[in-house]
Amino acid sequence: MTGGGTGGHLAIVKAVKEALVNEERGMSNEKPKSVSQRDTDNSSLLTPHSSLIYIGSTKGQDKQWFEDDEDFDAKYFFETRGVVNQRGLGKLRSLWMMFHAMRQARKLLKKHNAKVVFSVGGFSSAATAIAAKTLRIPLVIHEQNAALGSLNRLLKPYADVFISSYLEESPVKAYPVKEIFFESARIREKVSTVIFLGGSQGAKAINELALSIAPELKARGIKIIHQAGAKNIDEVQKAYHDIGIEAEVFGFTTKLADYMKEADLAIARAGASTLWELSATALPTLFIPYPYAASDHQYYNAKFLVDRELAWLMREDEIETEKVLSLLDEDLSVKSKGLMEIIEREGSRQIADLLRSYL
Repeated sequence: MTGGGTGGHLAIVKAVKEALVNEERGMSNEKPKSVSQRDTDNSSLLTPHSSLIYIGSTKGQDKQWFEDDEDFDAKYFFETRGVVNQRGLGKLRSLWMMFHAMRQARKLLKKHNAKVVFSVGGFSSAATAIAAKTLRIPLVIHEQNAALGSLNRLLKPYADVFISSYLEESPVKAYPVKEIFFESARIREKVSTVIFLGGSQGAKAINELALSIAPELKARGIKIIHQAGAKNIDEVQKAYHDIGIEAEVFGFTTKLADYMKEADLAIARAGASTLWELSATALPTLFIPYPYAASDHQYYNAKFLVDRELAWLMREDEIETEKVLSLLDEDLSVKSKGLMEIIEREGSRQIADLLRSYL
């Protein structure tokens, strides 16, 4: 398994890894068994003596996520960095670092007798994905966004399998979403609670929108749940206090599924994980994409649902409070039911089964 850099990529590695090491279907919420336990259990999704290796980068969040993860038999972190965002000599140095890492990756893939490489994209996957192709090892790529990442776009023609929840031809359409979000799904009809999701880092535009319409929400008796971002909690809480409105404000949380379950309408960024978690919960959403995302991928993620009349979309510079407030009067059941019909479960398990087929 390779790739990462950011949480969106790494979450896919984690989800599929957990599906691979769990002993049987339906155990996604239990603690995965260690490799030593798996080796004596023929019911594992991995064959009895298979090994699971992770190769990432010293840059980004790869080490933070997996350096101490005992589910992997071995972890390697190469000195690599992004190429696209570099210029001049910086780009040449990045390419040299990647070339050196690719040679290391070839040695490791041979050493571990790799049968398949699963890549989630991001600069930290480049060396291993390319090494796999030079060694004729099957390459399975997962793309999280509707707009392909630069590396995945480059490698797509060479992948043995290319997985994307946005492409009709994808062999797996289900996005890896934790079962707890599906368990929280319900049909919404009217708005009693609104949740604002700017991510754990917050989103200024969403924070400002929330505060601007809060008086009207209060007048209608609508509860406010607001993920303001860890750095903005005090500021946003004070702003609500100053206008005399109660709101549940937080930054990072482990209770996101519970908050989504309670909400009837969401106003959120359109990162892949957030979009599919909201969809799994059948929660109608107005998406306000981060305008500086690579390849504008958040816009195209949201557009995938909007084109199917399952969500709403506004650019940051096109936000109109009156249009936002008009959503409070919509019949939400149509979009809520539509999301339930389009979203498939067990994405992690389906990908794990596909990878297992190569062993």
